[in-house]
Amino acid sequence: MELTPLVLRIIFGAFFCFAGIMHFIKPQFFKHFIPDFLPKLTINYIFGSIEFVLGLGLFFTPTSKNSAIGIFILLLIFLPIHIWDATKNRPAIGSKKIAFIRIPLQFLLMYCAYIIYKNS
Repeated sequence: MELTPLVLRIIFGAFFCFAGIMHFIKPQFFKHFIPDFLPKLTINYIFGSIEFVLGLGLFFTPTSKNSAIGIFILLLIFLPIHIWDATKNRPAIGSKKIAFIRIPLQFLLMYCAYIIYKNS
């Protein structure tokens, strides 16, 4: 079964809106992903807002292309953080196995963002 670009946009939009909202509802969950030298709560709220706005933008045809680019860039920015997390003794995501699985998953999500961009 092939996902149509519209269905992919809806799934991604819902996922990123949900993730953005979760930054505000459960900020404690995200604090371990943010390096200690950064202001954790501020960074958390900034990226939560960005995720929500980009996810929302996927629901509207005029903004979907720019939102897809933004999501691709956001995922690219998060990639080193996920790699860093996988190298920690106790990854923030919970286990080393999940932390390492998340890295190729990040590339899959980036590819999906590209597909949305290309078809918007």
